[in-house]
Amino acid sequence: MNYICSNCGMSVSVTTRQAKCPCGGLWDLDFSPPKFSFDEIDRDEWSMFRYRKYMAVSDDIWRDISLGEGMSPVVRLDENVLLKMDWFMPTLSYKDRGAAVLMSHCKEIGVDYVVQDSSGNAGNSVAAYAGKAGIACEIFVPEGTSPRKIAMIRAHGAHCTVVPGTRDHCADVCREKVEKEGVYYANHVYNPFFYEGTKTYIYEVFEQLHRMPKHILIPVGNGTLFLGAIHALEHLLWSGVISQMPQILAVQSENCDPLLQAAVQGINQPVRVVPRPTLAEGIAIGSPMRGTAILAYARKYHVKFIHAPENRILEARAALAKKGVYCEHTTAANYAAYMQYCERNGVAEDCLITMCGAGLKSDH
Repeated sequence: MNYICSNCGMSVSVTTRQAKCPCGGLWDLDFSPPKFSFDEIDRDEWSMFRYRKYMAVSDDIWRDISLGEGMSPVVRLDENVLLKMDWFMPTLSYKDRGAAVLMSHCKEIGVDYVVQDSSGNAGNSVAAYAGKAGIACEIFVPEGTSPRKIAMIRAHGAHCTVVPGTRDHCADVCREKVEKEGVYYANHVYNPFFYEGTKTYIYEVFEQLHRMPKHILIPVGNGTLFLGAIHALEHLLWSGVISQMPQILAVQSENCDPLLQAAVQGINQPVRVVPRPTLAEGIAIGSPMRGTAILAYARKYHVKFIHAPENRILEARAALAKKGVYCEHTTAANYAAYMQYCERNGVAEDCLITMCGAGLKSDH
């Protein structure tokens, strides 16, 4: 199996330790799954690896790495809203989907030390799965990251370095270490194996509902869930098991919205923004590295970018909690965005909203 450079098209083996192409382009996977069929789901496997027929998984190493991620329930909140409870995961966020596949790949190619930058959840996931795999790990997080997320990262045995400044600066510091020391960059944005995990989000929904909802609301910072979902939806379309793409509502913080601004202005690159403080720390990405790809998909499939109103995040969190759903602030931002969208555009019927992080992780 090979990587293909998203910029120049160069092909290299996935065993490479290079985080990106020499030209600066990020890697995509040269992998085409067979047509989707329910018959090819391994119903004896109670994790997301039941869909491994459609994932770039080449051997059984995942069996030693998996912590049982995936298979989260879909819960009806009301007549219009379905919640995909993706914080029902080993580290309490959907990022476990991607980390399980990425760290399985790292184990397969003999990596013994990885670094990662994160606002908290992805770093926590990589730390957990690195621990399961016996791989040494260092996670870089920006100042202001939830102390509980930092505590979880360290509990998994990883070294956690807190970097002053913004989330984007934190990424720069981590990447500088990668460039200087040649360590493996197990990053959820750069490495396409991560998306092989996040695309199972869609496969699960389709198996659970035997259809796709009319609307799918997805938070977008770096776009790891968005891109995985798009890949899986394209696969279902190509397989002929769905006839059209759902209307995707892509949520950005109103205090950090480079993709939304680009979509509004009709340009192909994320707009340069200076992130302002936001409760939705998980999507506060001022410079999304796959922003061009995200915007291209958004144009192709008529994705609507919408804001999560900062002043309604706590209101949305409280409303969900009163119905038994205690989520973190970034997750509550999804519901805040949904409520505002419906007020301005009419009710978005049959809408699936991801509950991507557990509430205890952001109580600080």
